[in-house]
Amino acid sequence: MSLSDDDDNDEAELEPPHPRETTVLFGHGEAERALLDAYRSGRVPHAFLIGGPPGIGKATLAYRLARFILAHPDPSAKAVQSAQSLALPEDHAVAQHVAAQAHVNLLVLERTVGERGDTLRTFIAVDQVRLAIPFFGLTAGEGGWRIVIVDSADELNAAGANALLKLLEEPPPRSLFLIISHAPGRLLATIRSRCRRLMLRPLAPADVARAAAAALGRDPDEAEIREAAAAAEGSVGRAVALLGGPLLDLRDRVIELLRRLPATDPRAMHALGDSLERADRVVLATFMDTVREWLSARLRAEAPEPARLARVATAWDKVNAAARDVQEYNLERKPLVFNVFGWLAEASRG
Repeated sequence: MSLSDDDDNDEAELEPPHPRETTVLFGHGEAERALLDAYRSGRVPHAFLIGGPPGIGKATLAYRLARFILAHPDPSAKAVQSAQSLALPEDHAVAQHVAAQAHVNLLVLERTVGERGDTLRTFIAVDQVRLAIPFFGLTAGEGGWRIVIVDSADELNAAGANALLKLLEEPPPRSLFLIISHAPGRLLATIRSRCRRLMLRPLAPADVARAAAAALGRDPDEAEIREAAAAAEGSVGRAVALLGGPLLDLRDRVIELLRRLPATDPRAMHALGDSLERADRVVLATFMDTVREWLSARLRAEAPEPARLARVATAWDKVNAAARDVQEYNLERKPLVFNVFGWLAEASRG
């Protein structure tokens, strides 16, 4: 991870394992037990909607359940009834197949690389969702289940969301949808109504530190790990990103500008915009994550006041649409900074 696109920059990249490769889970024991109890009851719903802020382990939990069910397709089996968790050993064949994206009974719907082959699309297209039709048409091996993980449903375009809804309306036997969402309230109500909801809370700083340290092979008691965990708002993914070092400084600069709202500081915004112009996508993501944290806090705080809530919600939509355009069309970033703080200042007034 670096603050520039210079290939000679020797800042070490910090990349946690993908959730499909992660076999440990921190801080969500209650949610894990709920999933395990539902499965071994023999009355598992055909779809779970796993919601909560980004980076807190939703996908890790979804893959954990998928691996367990694929390894133990009979919920009445002794191994299931006596299990204390959804854990599988790393060397288990199912765990290895899932990590290699080679398990025939698991379909993952996520953003894919665009036509140019250099960046991910900004959405999950309807054609990807329609892959589930032939997937369910095949016979599940080993008398098992067909499992679809949607990571995340927030990234479905309108046609993709409607295609998913049709699948949920008539689910095939022994099928299971694990639908991940960072903002379940913004999904189609008809999708939400066809899922059992499981909301995950942000992790405690100690759990964030343990998870980030485990992902990076470091000691959770390191001062840098603890500092990143404290600033990560319960998100392991954000803590790992912040451990790039300069990202913590960037986050502090953004927080200081947010603290001054509705007043704005054009000189500081120019400096921030310049640093984003020279930076890679991880730095832009850190800026946007910090802004979204502020907006999320305002949405919770302003709930009793409909007029102010509407202004914050409008700012949320504008900020996210502008960020998508910058990423998709590789637009200049300094105008994004000024636009974002203009919208936030407007949302702060009154």
